[in-house]
Amino acid sequence: MDELSKKEMVEGPEAFKRFDALVGKVLSVSKEELLRREVKHQKAAHLRGKKRGPKRVTEQIGRS
Repeated sequence: MDELSKKEMVEGPEAFKRFDALVGKVLSVSKEELLRREVKHQKAAHLRGKKRGPKRVTEQIGRS
């Protein structure tokens, strides 16, 4: 872990350096790579199953 990523809140010129480095990393990934990673993630998520199911329908008391 480099020195810049250790600090939680940074202001001034160092903040711009961190932002610029992060944008450079994000923009360096090709669209094909992003799509490949998304498909891989979807397959893994599908194997884990649903974490949240449908809501239970309960009787509404006082309504007819």
